Amino acid sequence: MAENKTYVEDIDRGIYDIKNEDTYSFKTDQGLSEKIIREISDGKNEDEWMRNFRLNALKVYHNIELPTWGPDLSELDMDQIVTYVRPKADMKGNWDEVPEDIKKTFDLLGIPEAEKESLAGVGAQYDSEVVYHSIRGELVKQGVIYTDMETAVREHSDIVKQYFMKAVPPNDHKFAALHGAVWSGGSFVYVPENVHVDIPLQSYFRSNSPGAGQFEHTLIIVEKGASLHFIEGCSAPKYNVTNLHAGCVELFVKEGASLRYSTIENWSRNMLNLNTKRAIVEKDGKIEWVSGSFGSKISMLYPMSILKGDNASSEFTGITFAGRGQVLDTGSKVIHLGKNTTSTINSKSICKDGGVADYRGVIKVGPNAYDARSTVSCESLMLDNESKSDTIPVLDIMNSKVDIGHEAKIGKISDESIFYLMTRGLSEEEARAMIVRGFAEPVAKELPLEYAVEMNQLIQLELEGAIG
Repeated sequence: MAENKTYVEDIDRGIYDIKNEDTYSFKTDQGLSEKIIREISDGKNEDEWMRNFRLNALKVYHNIELPTWGPDLSELDMDQIVTYVRPKADMKGNWDEVPEDIKKTFDLLGIPEAEKESLAGVGAQYDSEVVYHSIRGELVKQGVIYTDMETAVREHSDIVKQYFMKAVPPNDHKFAALHGAVWSGGSFVYVPENVHVDIPLQSYFRSNSPGAGQFEHTLIIVEKGASLHFIEGCSAPKYNVTNLHAGCVELFVKEGASLRYSTIENWSRNMLNLNTKRAIVEKDGKIEWVSGSFGSKISMLYPMSILKGDNASSEFTGITFAGRGQVLDTGSKVIHLGKNTTSTINSKSICKDGGVADYRGVIKVGPNAYDARSTVSCESLMLDNESKSDTIPVLDIMNSKVDIGHEAKIGKISDESIFYLMTRGLSEEEARAMIVRGFAEPVAKELPLEYAVEMNQLIQLELEGAIG
């Protein structure tokens, strides 16, 4: 009965696969040129410094080769990618004023409801521009800034100039340079000294236009002694052409500050997800990453923590689910520079139907980072004999006064476990689903409730694609 099997690329992703008509108020030509960069910059009425930044990044892009390691990116043809799509909507602060088709999409994804229930502020991006942004008044009174990046460039240019693409410079890699040239949308957050944002802020990025790229930029500065939880959600409907996501996240965690950055990326199977995320953590600061990677044809995503100050710390908790036709190359990087710095990486991956889920990580300890401690744990669960999972760690230790541990486990669901659960009245499908959800539970429990529910729904979707 194999010919009747529903494979993962055919599963109905429900609300995530809703396609709106591809309407827009402006769209650049396909490809990448100085003319297109100027069109993007002129359309945003940018200052000369940002226009020059874009043009310089374009030059860097042309001088850097594609990465020769990792997944095969040969199918990416920038001549076929539209780098900027302005939706038929200006940014609103009132949800009722957002155009109906866009509003309906975000309503179905649960964005306004989430805002009402449990969020201090929300940003919603559709294709290349933010269409809605709001922040609670009490945070504004405390000096918190939460707005879209275009507004930040105009109204807070002194702060943006100081930090923009300083953690991830355009010459870091080819897609950082591409991002620097064509970035659009994203969120800007500034939390003043000793201010604690007790309720999360959330930005949601929705890509709708076929054959387009999304290049949002997120810039967050958490000043001395302050704290923040920021949530990022991403999704896109499926098309039969290649879409590209090359966003950039830059996080600056100052002395004694803490930041939790939670993400559920649920891209469609035609998306190349080549995102870059990086945090610079000062003395006594703490960064926590919680990451769920679903969807996308190819992902290359390795959130990096640079522990610059003494006693700085980083925790990464992530899960990846790869199905048929997917190559998800994910992991985390930590650079220990300060003394007595600590890092923990807990990475889990699930793969089925021939999917590839690789962990690729780096722990680098500088020559003066005495008493650095790092623990890395990678666990892979394969649901069949076709799938593949590799652990590719790099440990670069430049002094001997360190405590570093790395552990990797790769295994399959045992027949004995399935049989045991079936003797308790579960079907084989229910038994498999229970084991997979248990495997993912350490990540789910770190997510806010509505995102934990979404992740479990996504896991169920993926499993239903393997059976039936």
